[in-house]
Amino acid sequence: MASSEIEVVTSSDSKPNETYQQPPITDVYTASTYGDLQKLRNFVEHDGASVTVPDGNGYYALQWACLNNFHEIAHYLIQHGADVNAADHNQQTALHWAAVWGSIPSADVLLENGARVEATDINGYRVAHVAAQYGQTAFLNHIVVKYHADFDVPDNDGRSPLLWAAYKGFVDTVRLLLFRDASQRRQDKDGCTPLHWAALRGYAEVCAVLVHAGTKEELTVKDNAGSTPVQLAHDKGHRHVALFLSNQLRAHSNQDKICGGKLTEVGYAPLLLFVIVFCMILFINSVVTAPGLKKITAVVGLWAWTALSLAVGSLIMFYRCSSKDPGYIKRVGDLGGNAEDPLLNIDLNSSSIWAGNWSQLCPTCKIIRPIRSKHCPTCKRCVEQFDHHCPWISNCVGKSNKRDFFIFICMGTLTSLLSGAIAIQRIWTSIPAFSADETWMHHVLVNHPGVIVFLVIDVVILLAATSLTIRQASMIARNVTTNEIANSKRYEYLRGPDGRFRNPYNHGCWKNCVDFVFVGHTNDDDIAWRPLQQIAAP
Repeated sequence: MASSEIEVVTSSDSKPNETYQQPPITDVYTASTYGDLQKLRNFVEHDGASVTVPDGNGYYALQWACLNNFHEIAHYLIQHGADVNAADHNQQTALHWAAVWGSIPSADVLLENGARVEATDINGYRVAHVAAQYGQTAFLNHIVVKYHADFDVPDNDGRSPLLWAAYKGFVDTVRLLLFRDASQRRQDKDGCTPLHWAALRGYAEVCAVLVHAGTKEELTVKDNAGSTPVQLAHDKGHRHVALFLSNQLRAHSNQDKICGGKLTEVGYAPLLLFVIVFCMILFINSVVTAPGLKKITAVVGLWAWTALSLAVGSLIMFYRCSSKDPGYIKRVGDLGGNAEDPLLNIDLNSSSIWAGNWSQLCPTCKIIRPIRSKHCPTCKRCVEQFDHHCPWISNCVGKSNKRDFFIFICMGTLTSLLSGAIAIQRIWTSIPAFSADETWMHHVLVNHPGVIVFLVIDVVILLAATSLTIRQASMIARNVTTNEIANSKRYEYLRGPDGRFRNPYNHGCWKNCVDFVFVGHTNDDDIAWRPLQQIAAP
């Protein structure tokens, strides 16, 4: 794929307005390039230099000023006759060049003075294409919101900004374009979709965003050579991408086959409910009141009553976990009224609304979600302080029901431990003396099969509940979620200046636990985030 040919005069490690040793300022072009307004005025007002003619390479002074985001220079040039729509030999205007570094102030100067936001170069690139090619997400959003730039228009080869962003691996730009309903199904002259190009280049995170915001059709569409995204990833040796896409395709296929996808939506909650009730009945009939065992003592009976009370409590908490809203974030349609663009009036410096992270955009729900939230593909909703989706309760675990979930697994652990101990005690004290040719295990299996069945199920539940309880307790003490642990490398807010894991929400074990016990969650509003302009700066 060809890229837009725009020369960047600063070094690859430098940024606009960064201090570096510059060459001598000899004309309006170098003055515009390096932002020397005083010398520019001297050239124009005293020497009579023109700002309307290109340099020896065919580039205009206005293009150089906008490339490096010297908007004062751009304004001065326009005041002295520079044409905002003047195009070089590639038919690129100053607005194209402003998009390379994401120079929003320069773009405002150009567009407010009559620049055409839909101007195309010889490749059919508009400013939206260039912004996508260079990953200038904030710039792209700005021209779409304020100047209504077309964000889904194809270039001469049929490639939209979304396709370019996927090809270049700019996941934040992909999120923004999907958030604005850019088409995933558009195919270029080679028959490739954005998912084809992301798979071809091995961009796992871009593929994940595209797949979760799309449907099964994007996974199965073929390019002109007859290859699907999975095949392209496999052929190029991107095994992790090929495995992810294969699993997603398999999941979609299984969802369609099993009860028309209803089992996936219902989950395993009915099965777990059956197991809990079955174990309670088995415990009463085969352990507590079994005729083949000795009469239960008052002490053991009290413990058995305690175990049954815990089991009933577990059922209550199970119901609360399964039925309670885990912290769904309201969508635009849920609020009623006219659907307004969520990014239209956003204050880029407001940490209470925006944490400077484009992953806050949900392409499916069309909302700006809190920083620790995540979209659950099973529930098809964004969940605040998302921990994980638990198929055994057929619900997500999030901000509003995590305490209920923790109580549920704690009670499950205690119930299994106590009832298992009672079952072993009942068998141990009730077995009479038996012949030498009969083993203890044989006697129990033959005479008390119900107890053995109960113990087998109880041990499985105990191991699962105990491991889950320990893991959740550890994360509660650190105020971190299962999702954050699993995806810590993807989330920038979990990395410190040195690149290592750093949890900004950890207020210390004592405060974390106190907040969780008495409130049910922690307050995330105390974290101070950098303004979006700093995050978006190249």
